[in-house]
Formats: sequence, structure tokens, C-alpha cells
Amino acid sequence: KLGLDPARVFKTLVADIDGALTVAIVPVEAQLDLRALGKRASMADPKLAERTTGYVTGGISPLGQRKQLPTLLDESALGFETIHVSAGRRGLEIELAPADLLALTGGRAAAIAAWR
Repeated sequence: KLGLDPARVFKTLVADIDGALTVAIVPVEAQLDLRALGKRASMADPKLAERTTGYVTGGISPLGQRKQLPTLLDESALGFETIHVSAGRRGLEIELAPADLLALTGGRAAAIAAWR
């Protein structure tokens, strides 16, 4: 609907790794590879993710969370000058450089996407 290149649009997911919540940012065309996060990784309970981040499911942004969580960005993002991530509301996106996203979140890049 927004006319964006799907390869540059990333979704923000919240995972539970051994009881600790972690933000995982992966391309919308891919799935999160939970095994890449750890043996005991699973998707976080949506209500817990909402309470912790301050955003509603489907609109969770990696920026401006109520409590900043550890953040992982799929390394495929580094191949683009800019990417789009949620701006905190369903359908609202923000465009920024992957390096800026990592700097703002204190995150790191890792191979966490599973391609369909």
C-alpha cells in the first residue's frame, strides 16, 4: 500500500530468549529464524511484548520503546542505504540507515532471517 520496495521493509518482532525479551528486525519477506537466536528462543507473548515496548502488536517500533530491549537487525539490512521500519503505529513507517538504527537502539547485526 505504501509503494515501498519490499526488500527494504523490515518488521519488528519480539522474541523470548531464556526468559529475556529481545527485539528482532527481519525483512517482511522472511521469517525470524528462532534457532539463530538460541535453543530456547520462542516468540514472546504478544501482551507481554505490548506492555514492555509500549506499542501494539503489528505496530511495534524498534525505536522509542518504554523499555529498550536488546536489539538484533538481520544482516541483510546492511546491503541497503536505507530501510523502513515501524514508526510505532500499524501502517506508519520510518526510513533510516541501518547503521543509524543500530546506533539508536544499541543493537547489532546478525543472520536471523529464514527465507521462505
